[in-house]
Amino acid sequence: MRALLQRVLSACVEVDGVRVSRIDQGILVFLGVARGDDAACADWLVDKLCGLRIFPGTGVDGNVLKPMNESVVAVQAEVLVVSQFTLVAEVNKGRRPGFSSVADPVLAKSLYEYFCKGIEQRLGKVARGEFGADMQVQLVNDGPVTFVLDSPAIPS
Repeated sequence: MRALLQRVLSACVEVDGVRVSRIDQGILVFLGVARGDDAACADWLVDKLCGLRIFPGTGVDGNVLKPMNESVVAVQAEVLVVSQFTLVAEVNKGRRPGFSSVADPVLAKSLYEYFCKGIEQRLGKVARGEFGADMQVQLVNDGPVTFVLDSPAIPS
């Protein structure tokens, strides 16, 4: 599994001109599921995402102490997860992306939902895109702060 995380001030997803989800301050996650991924990969990513210290920490006086000192859980920020199979496409050869490493859609949807439920258990809620849909994603990147997380099953 591969996750592209963006710290955002806000983000939303539309499908056919209808807003299906929206968050304020938090993390927008684009999630790609590859062949061979399983629940252990999703668990690893959930744990990493929820513990990653990418939000500013403040002192008792309200001043920022360190620019990246708190996790999404610590600051009670929101998370929006959008499925994006192109994250695990092969692009190193030729000019057209290859998709042989992308998981079967049934497995990918199952692991996408499993991943979302894992975050939900830690944060109480998670916003979602619509799996398999043609989505329009709008975001206001905060920083910008962007990270790519690969579960151990993804070769580097």
